[in-house]
Amino acid sequence: MTALSRWHDLIEASDPAGLEDLIAEGAVFESPIVHTPQVGKAITVKYLASALRLLNNGTFRYLGEWRAEGSAVLEFACEVEGVAINGVDMIWWNPAEQITRFKVMVRPLKAINMLHRAMGEMLARG
Repeated sequence: MTALSRWHDLIEASDPAGLEDLIAEGAVFESPIVHTPQVGKAITVKYLASALRLLNNGTFRYLGEWRAEGSAVLEFACEVEGVAINGVDMIWWNPAEQITRFKVMVRPLKAINMLHRAMGEMLARG
């Protein structure tokens, strides 16, 4: 099973349990709400699990997907706290089918500000 199909299965199940096996050691997570790349499996899993709980709330859907060898860009839309969110997940994986880099880009600014607050609260709770 490919890294991308495993990612889609996680989204479909809305279950972050599979992230531990899917994320490579030394993975890098980049987000519009964190100013520096977050390096390491543990922190990448933590951010992705929190984002999955916040964004995958019944409104989340992928709108399009563009693939290259070892990477893909997935456009998404959802709504959180009444704010419409549009963004892209840029995902890279290794030959072992583990995600090595995950970059999220979000628009509009209102969505970034709301996500910054909500993710900060969620991460602080653990």
